[in-house]
Order: sequence, then structure tokens, then C-alpha cells
Amino acid sequence: MRKRLIQIFGFLISTLGWVFVCCTIAMDYWRITYIGGQGGSWIIKTASYWSNLWRDCYTDSTGTSNCRDYDVLWGVTPYIQGVRGLLMVGMAFGCVAAILCFIGMDCTYIGGSEKAKDKLVFIGAIFHFVGGISDMAAYCLYINRIARMTFANSVERGVLRYGIGPPIFLGLVASFFIILGALLYAVTVYLVLVPKRVVYALAPRTYMAPQTYKGSRNRTPYNRPSYYGLPRQSRQSRQSRSSGYTNSSRVSRISQITEERSARDAFV
Repeated sequence: MRKRLIQIFGFLISTLGWVFVCCTIAMDYWRITYIGGQGGSWIIKTASYWSNLWRDCYTDSTGTSNCRDYDVLWGVTPYIQGVRGLLMVGMAFGCVAAILCFIGMDCTYIGGSEKAKDKLVFIGAIFHFVGGISDMAAYCLYINRIARMTFANSVERGVLRYGIGPPIFLGLVASFFIILGALLYAVTVYLVLVPKRVVYALAPRTYMAPQTYKGSRNRTPYNRPSYYGLPRQSRQSRQSRSSGYTNSSRVSRISQITEERSARDAFV
């Protein structure tokens, strides 16, 4: 039950993150700057310049906006192309990850056996993590570009100093949600796919020398060795050897007595 709840929460939070990322791609005011009116007064008249991933715009105090769309793909500023590419790659990973995790969730009845479903969830979590990192890298690249122009000591004439707009902050929160959802997915299946290994430690054996009496050199209180007894085969072979020696000695003694009797009878 706990596994299902964690996976459902991970699915909801990661899906919410991807929805936020899609919204930021279409939103305006990625960067924005305001220009005051006559005499620097912000009350009399204001105008704003803002941009997103698709166009640059100018809005006057009456609310009228004049926009200039970006040119074709190979005519766009390189860092804009980089941000677009990272976001597209992250969304592709997120789409595949959402499908895999939905099939492999414990509350669904598709995906095969339990182990196969856990593998799908783990692979989907990896895809979510990579997609979230890709999106975060895109937003950080855009922030770096704005910060370099904002905090530069001197800029060219006519170059505006922009500030960070709301979509950047929303995108960073979305990336955090995606990575958090990936971690929740991974936690539910990691212990199943990588079980904990149990190592049994054996106590070391110590050898104890046999005790000897004071009055003798090699006499011990036990007839057998103090560490290990003799194997059964060696004991049987020793018994058979001793019995063989006994039988052969008896036979030789009987034959000797018989020869003595026969010699005495011949003499008589």
C-alpha cells in the first residue's frame, strides 16, 4: 500500500512538473526591462521591452505591443537555439518516462509480472531524471546570459539590461518537481531490484596444544589428538592392520608348535 501511494505521488508531481515546463515554453516575459517616461518618471509614462523563446516585443504605456518574430532556425541567436534544444530533449525524455512509469506502476494491471513492472518504473525514473536535468540546464543557460549582460561593467550603447521574468522561476520549480518525482519512483523499486546482501561471519577456530603431565614427556591425558580426531577410514585401516598382524602371528606360532611335536614323535 505504501509503495502504491509513493508511486502515485511521484506520478502526480512529475506530471505537474512537465505541465509547467510546457507552459513556460509558450509564456511571454522570459526577460523584461522597463524604461521610464520623461525626466525618468515611472508614473507619467512607462514602456517595457520583453522577450521569450520566439520573439522580441515592445509594449508602451497604452498596452499596445509591437513584436518581431525571430528568423528561421539557423538565424536565431545561438544561446536561444541551445535553450530550445535542451527543452525539446527534456520533453522527449519526459514523454517516454511518463509512459513507462504509467505502465509499470503497481496500481495498474498492465506491464507483465511484478519484476518487469519494477524494471519499467526504474527505467522511467532514469528518463525523468535526465529530462529534468536537461530542462534545468536550459533555464540556467538563459539565466547565465541575462546575468552576464546585467552585471557587466560596461555594455555597448543601445544594449538593454534585462531582468529575469516569471517563466524562468516557474521552470526551475518544474525541474525540481520532475527530479523529485524521479527519486520517488526510484525509491519504491530500488530495494526490490537490488536486494540487500546478508553476509554471515564465522567465528575463527583456535588451536589448543595438548596438556602434558610433569612426570612424563609425551604422555597426554587423552589417547586421541586434542584438536581433531582421526578420520574413520584411517581408524578402520589401523584396526584391520592390527588384526592382520595378530592373525598372522597366531598362525606362525601354531605352525611352530606343530613342527616341534612332529620332530619329537620321530625321535621316539
